[in-house]
Amino acid sequence: MRILLLLFSHLAVGGIGFALGIYLLPILTAPPAPDAAALEAARADAAFSAEFTRDLRGSDRLHWGEGTVSVSSSQVVHEGRLAPGPDYKLYLTPEFVEHEDEFDPIKDQALLVGDVKSFDGFIVDVPPGTDVTAYTTVVVWCESFGEFITSAEYN
Repeated sequence: MRILLLLFSHLAVGGIGFALGIYLLPILTAPPAPDAAALEAARADAAFSAEFTRDLRGSDRLHWGEGTVSVSSSQVVHEGRLAPGPDYKLYLTPEFVEHEDEFDPIKDQALLVGDVKSFDGFIVDVPPGTDVTAYTTVVVWCESFGEFITSAEYN
């Protein structure tokens, strides 16, 4: 019985350590967020803006975003905060989504804009030739776990 208890406790501690590593590694390795001047300069030519909020159906205490997102023909700029996590991707979608069960069916229609690597604001370049008016919504998605983080309808 004692060996079984020791085995279970060691496996539990190892599992907790592994989970903490997955959660903390992106925080520890994240590049510095753009400074306020860079964010302000990048959003100066934005044609659209919207708000990330925590009250979306797909958001919870581990998956959320808040702040202003600005969209121009060349960049998507976020001034605010995101819940930290691994492998975040920024998408543009043709319709508003607020949960992974809404994003999954239209993911093939979404445009992958790029990687989100900082959690206190970001600037992501829009692929050249993209017509941002053909889309309505910015979505932050965790690719590794298929988790919705946040979205904002800008158009």
